[in-house]
Amino acid sequence: MISFSEIARVEILKSLNSSQIPAGYALRVGLKGGACAGTYLLGLDKPMENDELYEVEGVKVLIDKRHLMYLIGVQIDYTQTEEGMGFTIQKQK
Repeated sequence: MISFSEIARVEILKSLNSSQIPAGYALRVGLKGGACAGTYLLGLDKPMENDELYEVEGVKVLIDKRHLMYLIGVQIDYTQTEEGMGFTIQKQK
């Protein structure tokens, strides 16, 4: 379904295990806009009515059922450059 680079997995687990994040939250992976011109979304959230909850490489992941088919095969990475740091999401071929 989806996968993480090792550094992304570590950074996500750090965030989820932070004392500032309430219990019951998981990583939300989704889309904003249309499937062809959509933008990937990434954040921490609580489960909603249309969500499926998965455990991927030790990370609890929330995906809206309507987005699932567009997220199959994406990889989440974490990069650090001179310009800054953050997560990237790319569709694997």
